[in-house]
Amino acid sequence: MNVFLFILKNNIIPIFALVALGFLISKKYDLNVNTLSKLIFYIFTPSFIFVYIYNAEIHMEMLKITLIAAIILVINMLFATLVSKIRGYSVGMKNAFANSIMFYNSANIGIPLITLVFSSEPFVINGETPYLNTAIAAQLMILMFQNLSVHTIGFINAARAKNHWKDSVAKVFRMPIIYSITLAFIFKFSNYDLTRFPLWPSLNYAANALVAVNLIALGVQLAKTRFRLTNKDVYLSCLIRLVIGPILAITLVYLFQLKGIIAQVAMISSSVPTAVNTALIAVEYDNFPDFASQTVMISTLLSAVSLAFVIYFARVLFPAF
Repeated sequence: MNVFLFILKNNIIPIFALVALGFLISKKYDLNVNTLSKLIFYIFTPSFIFVYIYNAEIHMEMLKITLIAAIILVINMLFATLVSKIRGYSVGMKNAFANSIMFYNSANIGIPLITLVFSSEPFVINGETPYLNTAIAAQLMILMFQNLSVHTIGFINAARAKNHWKDSVAKVFRMPIIYSITLAFIFKFSNYDLTRFPLWPSLNYAANALVAVNLIALGVQLAKTRFRLTNKDVYLSCLIRLVIGPILAITLVYLFQLKGIIAQVAMISSSVPTAVNTALIAVEYDNFPDFASQTVMISTLLSAVSLAFVIYFARVLFPAF
């Protein structure tokens, strides 16, 4: 119980305090979530990814965790097909449901959560956080895969199988994240020490801002979501996303023989709530936007409890030392 309370106090409450702050400020001042999204999309996320890929050690385990993320996505797609047949969903609802369980908040919640978990006890040694870069690098691999998937498969799903795949693919190549990843790997394997470059501190400042701005932006988005408690399909989606997700991850972690920090990241990342992007895509294509928005909001609220359990069991099942 002491460990559970420690996780709740040091990992979960700090995250949802900032989400709540964004929610309350938006209610009072009606903040523009599109402006915050552009700052995150064009400045903070590319800077964060660039800095941490450049500093991280990339090895075979990182490829395994990306493969696990891909397998979980495929299994969730199959889950959506099965549930749709049982529940008698229309094509549009089937695709909205699929998006809600396939795509999770690996940025707004995943990055801050992994950062907090692996920069607090018991992962602090002599005032240092030796496991943080590895943990974030693993999370970034998942984030990259999720971003590419949601901007291709997610858009195609929301478009109800209309011929929008060309636009979706084109949008992927307009994403700053793609070029941030590419440049980070180029500099990483070059002989030049980028930390001596005059703009390196600026990149660090922008990277360090991502966690707080992401969480506040999530609160702003939730403040604009209509809240209802009667939609059973929403809770079914949340069950698969928050409970089945980590169970799938545990199975695959054992299958691929991951251990320690990487295994914990795989399990924790798989249990975060539905991605905000699924609601934005649903609104853009008018594909059950109420269902999508409610799923994001309710899964986010429920994850405040479920994530504490997942972090606890991740430490028990896959000890780092």
